[in-house]
Amino acid sequence: MKKIYTLCFLGCLWNAKAQELAIPTFTQYLAENRFVIAPSYAGIGDNVQIRLNGLTQWVGIKDAPDNQSLAADMRLGDRSGIGVFLYNDKNGNTRQSGAKFSFAHHLILDKYSDEFLSLGLSYNMNQFRLQIENFNGPDMGVTNDRSAVNHNFDVSALYRFEEFYISLAASNILNKDLNDLAINEPNVLRNYQLYTGYTFKKKYSDLEVEPSMYIQLFESDGRSTTDLNLKLRKRSKNGEDYVWGGVSYRFLNDQLGSPLNIGPMAGLKSGSFYFAYSYQVTTNNLMSHNSGTHMVTLGVDIFQGISNCSCTF
Repeated sequence: MKKIYTLCFLGCLWNAKAQELAIPTFTQYLAENRFVIAPSYAGIGDNVQIRLNGLTQWVGIKDAPDNQSLAADMRLGDRSGIGVFLYNDKNGNTRQSGAKFSFAHHLILDKYSDEFLSLGLSYNMNQFRLQIENFNGPDMGVTNDRSAVNHNFDVSALYRFEEFYISLAASNILNKDLNDLAINEPNVLRNYQLYTGYTFKKKYSDLEVEPSMYIQLFESDGRSTTDLNLKLRKRSKNGEDYVWGGVSYRFLNDQLGSPLNIGPMAGLKSGSFYFAYSYQVTTNNLMSHNSGTHMVTLGVDIFQGISNCSCTF
């Protein structure tokens, strides 16, 4: 039992450090919600897209990480887009909440071959707090509320050519002013993401196959991960409604054969309503003491057809 608590404590410490670097990214971007990983996706669709996401990690372990978020983006005119991302993240006695406000502009490189370039910028506001009222036992080094508010920016670019897409993003591009929250607190918050994929479509078929890859690199310690994803999508006769299923495989880039998380996903879109669920197994020594990570996404797409630009999905 002591070994179990030690593993949980170390896992929460690792995630607490990650919280200071970025909001944890699981597979919510695969739930037709790519805007959460790059501001250049803001307004890429021809409607107002709203996604509510809830994630509970390591179910069965006390004070395990838990996250809720709301993402909404829309077209602004014919070739621009705006979006907002609100989030709340807790991990043991740490709390993090904040918002991202994004703007993107979409350029038509070749309208006959569906070639587009999108550029995006986000302003980020983040509050990080330690809940010292929950600490057990006196600690002379912790005598007041420990919290900090940080301001930063993200930049990104998205290139699309027919059914191929690739986006590059840099998050938290400014260094952080060190404070007394922790002696070894990192001040380099930058992390970089690459997301790419291709949708295979067969003429006169309602089945689509979409392999994709998501890579994230943290500058402060050189840590990096990769997601390998595969989605199968079956559309209805009207082409608008669909059901999909898939799987995601995440690993540290220096440990290809030892996945961090692996699990199935499924979802559907019916009219303006969207629903998705994903389940991930954490493949380490905690696996036998929790029921995995569960994530639910609810969404709605409204005001269909608000843009006449060919650069929409």
